[in-house]
Order: sequence, then structure tokens, then C-alpha cells
Amino acid sequence: MDARLPLAEVARGVMRKVFPDHWSFLLGELALYSFVVLLLTGVYLALFFDPSMREAPYQGSYEPLRGVLMSQAYRSTLDISFDVRGGLLIRQIHHWAAVVFLAAIGAHMLRVFFTGAFRRPREVNWVIGVTLFMLALLEGFAGYSLPDDLLSGTGLRIAQGVMLSVPVVGTYLSFFAFGGEFPGEDIVSRLYPVHILLVPGLLLGLVTVHILLVFHLKHTHWAGPGRTARNAVGLPFFPQYLAKSGGLFMAVFGVLAALSAVAQINPIWVYGPYRTDLVSDGSQPDWYIGFLEGALRLMPGVETRLWGHTIAWNALVTAVLMPGLLFTVLYAYPFFERWITGASGERHLCDRPRDRPVRTGLGAAALSWYAVLLLAGAQDILAFVFALPLPELTWTLRVAFFAVPVAVFWLTRRLCLALQSHERGLLAEGEETGLVAQSAEGGFHPQHEPLPPGERYAMLARDLPRPLEYDGDPTRSFPRRLLDRTRSAISGWYYRDGVPYPTTPGQRRKIAATLAGPDRPQPPDET
Repeated sequence: MDARLPLAEVARGVMRKVFPDHWSFLLGELALYSFVVLLLTGVYLALFFDPSMREAPYQGSYEPLRGVLMSQAYRSTLDISFDVRGGLLIRQIHHWAAVVFLAAIGAHMLRVFFTGAFRRPREVNWVIGVTLFMLALLEGFAGYSLPDDLLSGTGLRIAQGVMLSVPVVGTYLSFFAFGGEFPGEDIVSRLYPVHILLVPGLLLGLVTVHILLVFHLKHTHWAGPGRTARNAVGLPFFPQYLAKSGGLFMAVFGVLAALSAVAQINPIWVYGPYRTDLVSDGSQPDWYIGFLEGALRLMPGVETRLWGHTIAWNALVTAVLMPGLLFTVLYAYPFFERWITGASGERHLCDRPRDRPVRTGLGAAALSWYAVLLLAGAQDILAFVFALPLPELTWTLRVAFFAVPVAVFWLTRRLCLALQSHERGLLAEGEETGLVAQSAEGGFHPQHEPLPPGERYAMLARDLPRPLEYDGDPTRSFPRRLLDRTRSAISGWYYRDGVPYPTTPGQRRKIAATLAGPDRPQPPDET
């Protein structure tokens, strides 16, 4: 085998690859193993599912629905749930794994964002991660729509309304997707290959590339004694990390199986088959689509008629333009931060969120914005449960949509600066021992002791960019000067706030040596 394939060289490099040992780095693996569970259970379900919308009376084992006219897609899902051995358990594992898959991708992306792990040379991997998240949303919606029950049919009805809101081509998009007027007879059979073949293939390919880039670029890690931008400290892939990662896979599969055995999810027999004249009471999509539902509910119904066309701004803005803007910002952010930073070197050490107050504030504001939309997606249920008037609740959420992110950004930024001020006091005076000394004058003074070297090292090893200054070169064109002035203003807003830590010249040299990456010169040793 070694003579025919380069197995020895590849295996040697892979087996000794070092992975940092920190719990936050397992979030990506949690998403990976949820995806593996989805593939395994999806293959089993595909053996029994019939993606046909041909209708016939139900004659299966679930008596409350006997004689009810339903599509073959809904009937086969009932058969999987009640007649196929282990079918309901596998269905529920599949659905719970999808929920965990999206949640793990989101948590992993937040970890990468807040620690700055998207910076050079990992911009491409960030772009791949955002694409994976977008495809996972599409995959979840497609799978959620396949059973053709009343809840999923309501979601498809909303999706058709979104398609119709696209100017000029909306009608053509709807007719193409549904095979005619809604509900048509083709949407399930067209979503089926998308769900089991097209999107899973893209996900599998991008996940493979994503993992290969992690191996090639080396993993980011936290600053600490012996951990610098030039090395990687952790566990070798084989045998230590492989055993740990394998244990995580078993735990993920076990927890999903146990959860699916005791926690019901998507009981389609309760909803019944889809009918265009019915809507389920309290219809709610899965959580990852909930923010779009909330945006649709908050946006006022506004229409514009131009040149014989009607533009429905409610659906167009909230379900087309807003998600497009969201993913555009996610794709562009690494390159935007690099532009306002002016740094070109590689970054292999994780930032502590408190050391980047503006970035952390923006991330927290985005999370609060999402939370407001998620609550808005359940406004009818909230109004019913808490006996609140629906119009007042809607207007409250509309105000919160704009006010809450601003407040959360300000509060998070101030909290980060307060944590820095607290650390400055610890570095200057040490931490309290709990003992109090009485002076000769009768005063009482708390006693302090120096911080442990590891904690002091982690606090001081901060890569803090300086704001870019505007040079005001008059030889440049006016658009270029305007762009440079804008860049300088944004950079100043991003990086002007920070609390300086007390350091000695020797500590500053050590910090510079820790932060110096493989593409940046290491400062001379002046000891």
C-alpha cells in the first residue's frame, strides 16, 4: 500500500496533528456528529417515504384518520410512525438531530466570531462556514416540508407568498416550484431530491473542505504560558484526541436517541393532512426559521403598484431582502474588519471577547435582534398565554426590534470595558486574600497577593490594534480621500476604547514575541 499510495506520509501528519484542548472547540464537532446522525437516520427514512402528492383515502393503522383523504407523502410518514419497526424513533432522532445541527453550527460560528478566529488566514473557512449555515437552513426547511401535514403546508403557503413578492419574476418562481397554482402536485416531489441528494451532497463536500482547511491552517488556541502564535499546544489527534472525539460522537448519538424516546417532536398525526382552507392554531416553525416568521408578523402590510406590478413590501423586505442583507454582512465581515484594522499578518491566537468591546457588542446586539424576532414569531401564543392584547404586544416588539439591539450593544461594550478595568486593578494590586490588616493608626486594609503567572500571562497577551489615522494626502482623488477618511473614522470608533494594562519592558517584549506569527518578525531578545 505504501508503494502505491502516499498513506504513510499522510497518516504520519494526520495522526500527530495537535488539537488544542478547550471545550469551546468541540462545538464544531457537535455539529459534525449531528450531521452524521442525520445522514444515518435519513438513509433509513428514505427507504419508506413516498414523495408523491397523489391523494387517496387512508386505510392504515391509525384509526382517527381512517378514511381521510391525504397525499401519499403524508400517508407514508404515518406508516413510518406507526407501522415501520422503530420508524417513529428514527423519525424523531432525525428531527432532533436537525435541531441540534443548526444550533451547533450557530454556536460554533458565534465562538469563531467572538474570538476572532475568522481572521487571516481563515477567511475562506469562515465563508465556507456561513455557506454551510445557509444550506443547513434550506435543508431543514425542505425536510420540515416533506410530510405534507397541516403545519408544513402552512409553511409552504408562506414560502409561496414570499416567492410571489419578488417583483416581475415572482409568479414564474411560484409556478415553477409548485407546478401550477398553489398547492399544485409537484412541490414535495421536487423538494425530496433537494433534501436527500442535492443539499446533503453540497453539505458533505463543504464539510470535507472545511475540515481539510482546519488541518492545513492549524487550529487557533488561547494565549497562555507556552502557547504562542507560532505553535499549537494540545492533544495529538491519535490516540488522545481521537478517543475524546469518538466519545463525543457516542454521547451525541446517545443523547439524541434518549431525547427522541421521551420527548415528542413534530407529531404530524395531530395536525392532520394539509388542506388549503385550514390553518393550525398556534402554528410555529422550527426555531431556526422562527426569526423570519417574526419579521413577517412585525412588518406592516404595505403595497406599491408600479407599471402594472404590485410590490408586497411585507414579504419582500422581511423574507428576501433582510436575509440577503444578513448573509451579505456575514460573508463580508472578516474582510471589513481587516480593512479597518490595516493588519496583514496571520492571527493564530484567540481574542478574549472583553478585549474587543465593539466587536463583542455588535455580536451581542445581533443576538438580541434575533431574540426579539423569535419572540415576535410566537406573538399570538404569548398574547394568549399571558392574556396580553395582541396589537399592543406587536407594537412593543416593533419598538424592541430597533431599541433592544442598541441598548444591548451599549451595555455589552460598557461591560467589556468594566472587565478590563477590573483586570487592570488585579494586575496592579493583585487579588484579595480575604485577610484584613490593621495599621498602627487603626485603619483596616485588605491584603492582596500577586496573580498566578498563568492568569497574568493570559491577561497581558492581548493583540490590540491601533486606530488608523487619516493622513490627508492632497494628491489623492476626492473619492479616495473620502474613503480613507471613512475608514479612519470607523477604525477609531472600533479601537479607540480600551484600558491599558500595567506592564514592564520585559513583559512587553514577551507579549510581542507571543503575538508574533510565522509571517511576522519576532522581536529581538534584549535580555
